[in-house]
Amino acid sequence: MSGALRIVRLANFVAPASGGLRTALRELGAGYRAAGHAPVLIVPGERFSDEWRAQGRVITLPGAPLPATGGYRVLTERRRVARLLEELRPDRLEVSDRTTLRWTGEWARRARVPAVMVSHETAHGVLRTWGMPERAARRAADVLNARTAHAYARVVCTTEWAEREFVRIGARNVVRAPLGVDLKRCRPELADERVRARHARVDEVLLAMCTRLSVEKRPGTGLDAVAELRRQGVPARLVVAGDGPLRARLEQRARARRLPVTFLGHVADRDALAALQATADVCLAPGPAETFGLAALEALACGTPAVVSASSALPEVVGAAGAVAGDNGAAFAAAVREVLARPVRQRREAARARAECFGWDAAVRAFLAAHDAPVRVHERDAT
Repeated sequence: MSGALRIVRLANFVAPASGGLRTALRELGAGYRAAGHAPVLIVPGERFSDEWRAQGRVITLPGAPLPATGGYRVLTERRRVARLLEELRPDRLEVSDRTTLRWTGEWARRARVPAVMVSHETAHGVLRTWGMPERAARRAADVLNARTAHAYARVVCTTEWAEREFVRIGARNVVRAPLGVDLKRCRPELADERVRARHARVDEVLLAMCTRLSVEKRPGTGLDAVAELRRQGVPARLVVAGDGPLRARLEQRARARRLPVTFLGHVADRDALAALQATADVCLAPGPAETFGLAALEALACGTPAVVSASSALPEVVGAAGAVAGDNGAAFAAAVREVLARPVRQRREAARARAECFGWDAAVRAFLAAHDAPVRVHERDAT
């Protein structure tokens, strides 16, 4: 089509077992292609590869592993990345890492390439979850965000919550573009009694938590919620889908407290993951720094309400199709009980209806608009 653009995308922190960011990159790339553009994704990995996939061309460059992150790698060879960018001659640049890749904003300015930084997390929220005191975290985040806003033509935030930290510093080049959910793959009809029987008895409450097991996701809150529910006489069981550096510690903690928690590790089969989400009574999303929360949205699309952290952007995403809780096990347990008190049909219909507000086609249109790119997207998410 006329006006087709080569949109080169750079991302760090994309591990083989990572979830939300990998999903967003895949779906946006496929959407860009459907709109007639030529997306190229550059990510770090163990070795070089250059492949064509449904999301477009994917180039993997050898990246340095980050210790204690469960497989994350980063692109550290600036010269090699810069040479590749020069060879690719992008019409647009899209960057999903505001720390180690912020230098690409200056490269884009020199090359006269319009560049967008996608804020997949709040700097303030991440620093806070890693233990930095509140005032220090806010000051450091303001400095980092000011540099980010200066380095790129536009900063894309996926929610109003994520946008606030840029508004606070007076940035005027921020646009909002929500992410989406695959409404065909994630659907309530996937609820499976065989999946339930595998993990819980008929009279038990089945909870699911689909998250990376790392500090900023606060997965321990899910275990604390199960302990509190059982203390209150609620026969709850938790299934955890996800992996990460905290897994061994969490498994030991569950054993020590004799909690009925099943750790599945990374679930590569997306249909199997959707079946788990559809079968659960409630899904938990305890991460306090989430700027969107794709796993929670996928649960809603599967007809399962989500209990989410009040400190994150997720209350904005789930609306009334779930419940909001403080960042501790007791609060999450109370929110689970609140959800379970609603009629099953009502809560499942409300969850699906909310998810239908977030199709990937709308997300692709919003991201292409941020690039000032021609928008012509075929509806892929028709319900």
